[in-house]
Amino acid sequence: MSSAIARLTAKPIEEGLTARGRAHRMFFAGGGTGGHLYPGLAIANEIQKQAPDVQPFFIGAQRGIEREVLPTTEFPHTLLNLHPLYRRSPLSNWRTLVGAVSSWRAIGRLARQQQPIAVVGTGGYAAGVALAWARANGVPTILHEPDSHPGLTTRQFAKGAAAIFLGFPEAESQLPVGKKSLVFSFGCPIVPPPLEAPTRLHARRAWGLPDDAFVVLVVGGSQGARALNECLAKWGRMLPENVAVIWATGKGQADAYLTYESATVRVRPYLSPIADAYAAADLAVTRAGAMTIAELCAWGIPAMLVPLPTAAQDHQTHNARAMAAAGAAIHMPQSEFTPESLDATVRELMSRPAVMMNMAQAAILRGHPNAAAEIAQQILSLVKP
Repeated sequence: MSSAIARLTAKPIEEGLTARGRAHRMFFAGGGTGGHLYPGLAIANEIQKQAPDVQPFFIGAQRGIEREVLPTTEFPHTLLNLHPLYRRSPLSNWRTLVGAVSSWRAIGRLARQQQPIAVVGTGGYAAGVALAWARANGVPTILHEPDSHPGLTTRQFAKGAAAIFLGFPEAESQLPVGKKSLVFSFGCPIVPPPLEAPTRLHARRAWGLPDDAFVVLVVGGSQGARALNECLAKWGRMLPENVAVIWATGKGQADAYLTYESATVRVRPYLSPIADAYAAADLAVTRAGAMTIAELCAWGIPAMLVPLPTAAQDHQTHNARAMAAAGAAIHMPQSEFTPESLDATVRELMSRPAVMMNMAQAAILRGHPNAAAEIAQQILSLVKP
């Protein structure tokens, strides 16, 4: 067995066996970034809940975030020598080609052993080879596209997919969907709000913030967002009266900003769990990743979205525009995101509670807190023997 296939979690493949024999195996391929990995994990967890005899198996890249995340899960997996397309350095794409050839062979050996009933692609460069292999060998393919502007992998494999699940309904018009492909707008899979979510009053007291404050939640992702942090540091000197801030700096930038903690500013490297922060917030200031937006919608939180300008194909800008068009968010390009623009926006929203209420309602209408369960149910109805 190749080293690529042998690199699994501590959970052995054989644990999927049932009294009737080998479990049905379903491949999940995707990764590179969290936005292309975590939705797959959420769907896979739901599939195991709904059909214990279907066992997910993950295929990812050795260089992606899955290298750190998958070993912490219960799922067996393999990490292959996959590379993205190097658009800015085309001569480096020889690595992509060599990695694709070796990965194709590894997936073939793995598939002969596991006999997958379907391959679920969740996007990113880690998904392409597995989806291509499945198409060439008659294995049904299923896609999940989290963003409003479909990525290259989704566009490439949409036409032959058995089903495509969209995080944003706006994505459908941009896809070359096949005549037999089913398309569902079920949203991006997330951990839904708990059935007994904390009340706003409880959450604010848990944070030690005034009951009647206008609470701004600032989150830049697990590693933070330098532009958001730098702006917040300056805005903190001009906070409007009765405004409080919950500020997640990101683990990589925490040391530089922990000293900004005050009676009305709470600074943390990251928020885990995040329920109390969401429950306390009137407004969120965040990047425009699909999973972040899905969580905000599930909680009904109006947002100021500051897209990452270097995101692949500028997909975060497309997400922010879609949310702004829906009335659930304000799109603030990073080039216009300053302490002054942030201050002016917060002051205006504080003075217009009806606008805030409409934004919250629009967010709720876009939300799909049970997306993972709905997607899993539909996948099983399509491919389970």
